[in-house]
Amino acid sequence: MPEFVDAYGISIIYDVHEAAEPRAVVQLLHGVGEHAGRYSALIEALVANGYTVYADDHRGHGRTGLRQWGGDRRKLGRLGPGGGAAARDAVWTLSQRIREEHPHLPLVLIGQSWGSFLAQMLLDRHPEAFDAVILTGSALRWPGSLNAGDFNGPWKHLRGSGMEWLSSDEEVGRAFVADPLTTSTPLPRLFGPIESLKLAGRPRRDLGRDVPVLLLVGREDTVGGPRSVHRLADAYRGRAGLTDVTVRVYEGARHEVFNEVQQGEVRDDVLRWLDAHLPARG
Repeated sequence: MPEFVDAYGISIIYDVHEAAEPRAVVQLLHGVGEHAGRYSALIEALVANGYTVYADDHRGHGRTGLRQWGGDRRKLGRLGPGGGAAARDAVWTLSQRIREEHPHLPLVLIGQSWGSFLAQMLLDRHPEAFDAVILTGSALRWPGSLNAGDFNGPWKHLRGSGMEWLSSDEEVGRAFVADPLTTSTPLPRLFGPIESLKLAGRPRRDLGRDVPVLLLVGREDTVGGPRSVHRLADAYRGRAGLTDVTVRVYEGARHEVFNEVQQGEVRDDVLRWLDAHLPARG
């Protein structure tokens, strides 16, 4: 289980899933309150199709968070010293490590939810580092484009796990609640008001590199939803100057498209898009 120490002395734990004959490397960024272990089906599909995958448990999260907080599960999801900027910089440190270990392979960034926000920040700061970006459960990080209320509001009457907003498959919510490495505490309470406000931002003007971007969102996603994701796509085209920005909306799907009923279709769409943008080597 590889790891590295960030600028604040916190060990960031990550996994490397090696493809037999890699055509590219994928860096996978999970969302708030969860961990990389929830993406096994996606990772298996990527590896089987020639993509080596690096996936860390972010600052305060999963195995990293459990060690960071001395085994206290009640603190999972809390970022600790340096806050969101430290979490972003730690992810960038892993990006640099990937580049050092695979200097001749394209690097793809895949981010879900908060992980997609971190990916947006990395693309703004280091467009030269990434050859393609896929964002799921994402949104334009701007007032009026993010839901500031209860993500589970439309399903409160079900009196179930309280996590129905993640997926229309009720087993996903139940498994999330039962997982010892997750927390259902909302982001504003985990991060606090100041760090939550620091998530705001828009794609950088004139990015200077035409990176292809794929945006996947569930029609019933209550975090940002299709309207916010289309705004994000427009900002990447209009502000950043990107020419290859694709949006795919999944009917009946909620926030975690990789954990939805149609997750097989979602994985196939990702693989087809990657195949078109990263042709097989040799």
